Amino acid sequence: MSQLKLGIPKGSLESATLSLFKQAGWNISPRSRNYFPSIDDADISCALVRSQEMAPYVANGTIDLGLTGHDWILETESETEVEEISELVYSKSSDQPCRWVLVVPKDSPIQRIEDLEGKKISTELVSFTKRYLAERGINAQVEFSWGATEAKVVEGLVDAVVEITETGSTIRAHGLRIVCDILHTETRLIANKAAMQDPWKREKIEQIATLLKAALTARQKVALKMNVPSEQLEQIVGMLPSLHAPTVSHLFDQEWLAIETVVNVGEVRNLIPRLVAAGAEGILEYELRKMV
Repeated sequence: MSQLKLGIPKGSLESATLSLFKQAGWNISPRSRNYFPSIDDADISCALVRSQEMAPYVANGTIDLGLTGHDWILETESETEVEEISELVYSKSSDQPCRWVLVVPKDSPIQRIEDLEGKKISTELVSFTKRYLAERGINAQVEFSWGATEAKVVEGLVDAVVEITETGSTIRAHGLRIVCDILHTETRLIANKAAMQDPWKREKIEQIATLLKAALTARQKVALKMNVPSEQLEQIVGMLPSLHAPTVSHLFDQEWLAIETVVNVGEVRNLIPRLVAAGAEGILEYELRKMV
C-alpha cells in the first residue's frame, strides 16, 4: 500500500506541530527513543527530522512532505528543488513569524549593518548571512555556531551574532542589543516535486495543506452568538464584523432574534461590552477548530 512520508520538525517546533496536526484532524504520537511517531492515518508514515535537514530530505525524496522554517530552506542548496505548498505561521510559543536579528553587546560601537566591515560574526545561519552581507558589499568573517550563540558575543569571542528570536526578550536579558532584523521567517509546508506529480500523493498533500491552514485560520477567530431585541437589530448588526453578513434568525418570541457571527480574537474584549450596552443578551463566545 502506498504511503505518504511526512516529516515532522524535531526540536522547538515539534510540540507545536503535533498540536496543529491534532487540531487539523490527525493524532500523531511520539514513541520513546524512536524517530518514527505513529499516526492515526494508514496513508501516512511519519519521521522526526531536524528543521535544518528537512529541505534536503524532501528534495531527494527521503521525505515526501515536511514542515520547516523558510530560513532553513534559504540556507540549503535545496531551495529550488522543493515545492512550497503553503505558508503556516505558527511557532513554539506564539502564532507569529520569528526573526533572525543582528545582535551585539549593549556598548558595542556597531550601530548599523555597514559597521560589520572586517568584523567576526557567529551564527547557525551561515550561508544566508554570507549572502546577505555580500549583497550589501560588506566583507566580514562569518563562522558557524554549534550552539550557545549569544554567549559568544557576551564573552567577546566574536563582534556580533546573528540569532533567531520571537520577542527579543531573552537577548535583552543577556545585556545585548538588536541592531537590525535580517530575515523574518515562518514555517513552510514543502513537498518533493516528484511526489507532487503523483496524483494520489498530490491529493493527500492538498488535503493536509487545506486542513492545516484551516486550523491556523481558526486560531485567529472566535464565534459569537447572542440574543438581540428586534428594535436593536440594525444597530447591533452594524457593530459586528463578519465574512459576509451575520446569521440572523427569529426566536419563538418574535420580539427577539438570534445572531451568530465570527470575529477576530483580538476584537472580542472591546466588542462584548459594546454589545451588552446596545441590548444584546445571552452572549456566547466559543473557539473554532477549523475555518476554510
